[in-house]
Amino acid sequence: MKKAVIATGGKQYLVSEGDVIDVELLKATGNSVEFEPLLVIDGSKVQVGKPKVTGAKVTAKITEQALKTDKVMAIRYKAKKRVHKVHGHRQQKTKITISAIS
Repeated sequence: MKKAVIATGGKQYLVSEGDVIDVELLKATGNSVEFEPLLVIDGSKVQVGKPKVTGAKVTAKITEQALKTDKVMAIRYKAKKRVHKVHGHRQQKTKITISAIS
């Protein structure tokens, strides 16, 4: 079973074929996207990239675009001063399915 480490959205993900993961919003045209892996594991053979593995790629199919995660509330409060500020944020995500590691 092949596994790979890909980097997208400032984060790294360990993926294998058939995995479904949520990543930061991708500005991709079409239904597929390609990543250059940082590390590829094929059984007992391990290829480490410097910084990326040459000649290898991970292809993924975009299943859903612009999903929103749960709301994160940020509160700023000063006691006895009648000062408070509340901010809310919902991050947008993209759901992808890993189709091939080659």
